[in-house]
Amino acid sequence: MWPIAEQTILVTGATDGLGREVARELARLGARVLLHGRDEKKAEDTRRAIAESTGNDRLEVLIADLSSLAAVRGLAEQTKATTDALHALVNNAGIAGPPRTVTKDGFELHFAVNYLSHFLLTKKLFHLLERSAPARVVNVTSVGQTPIDFEDPMMERGYDPMRAYCQSKLAQVSFTFTLGEHLNEALVTVNALHPATLMDTKMVRDYFGVPRTSVEEGVEATVRLVTDPALDGVSGRYFNGLHESGAHPQANDRDARKELWDLSEQLTADPVAAE
Repeated sequence: MWPIAEQTILVTGATDGLGREVARELARLGARVLLHGRDEKKAEDTRRAIAESTGNDRLEVLIADLSSLAAVRGLAEQTKATTDALHALVNNAGIAGPPRTVTKDGFELHFAVNYLSHFLLTKKLFHLLERSAPARVVNVTSVGQTPIDFEDPMMERGYDPMRAYCQSKLAQVSFTFTLGEHLNEALVTVNALHPATLMDTKMVRDYFGVPRTSVEEGVEATVRLVTDPALDGVSGRYFNGLHESGAHPQANDRDARKELWDLSEQLTADPVAAE
């Protein structure tokens, strides 16, 4: 793998919680970090704070609302305009808990933000990652995984926010396993992880209740997948913290994974190609 000081790394959801602290740690280690956020002022404040605390000013802000597929495509274009190399993509941004909300693209919000945005972003940046090889994709997911109902993936019937969250997280793991099977792991690897259980973040406090672990514990597990040379060539795996683990059975079902992949391709098809 490349020395960390020579790496450019994109972290989605880098303005709060785990993403912010992962970005900070990567900056402390010397990487050039692209900080994705939804709000420009908050993202700029994050950039300034991380630069001040780490002494690393190789930080750049990228703005996109991941509930919009057009904005996700724009984020990919921003990234390619900002850098000619990308050594790691940390798909971290996520939401939990809102009442059923439909995005302007017509998708349930958890599914759109937590999963579809990262499916599309990874596809749009894949050639850049490949050209920067060896490169890594890290999908931040959760131990909370619920099987996808392919008869009602947008949960129009019997909506429950926790099930919507857990369904989107299973989708991330399934995507990881499918993509891992098709990659040349000498060039690009992809792995998913549950960083830690109920970390002390705003999302956990607002929706899940009392935190059980520290953000630092999650940072350690996530940064390890980005930087540890021992994981060179390790791909298509799911980790719970620092250890490889088993995912929900649906993530190991090839037919279900193919159905999810085909659905995702259909939902994220470029507008021109879809006409």
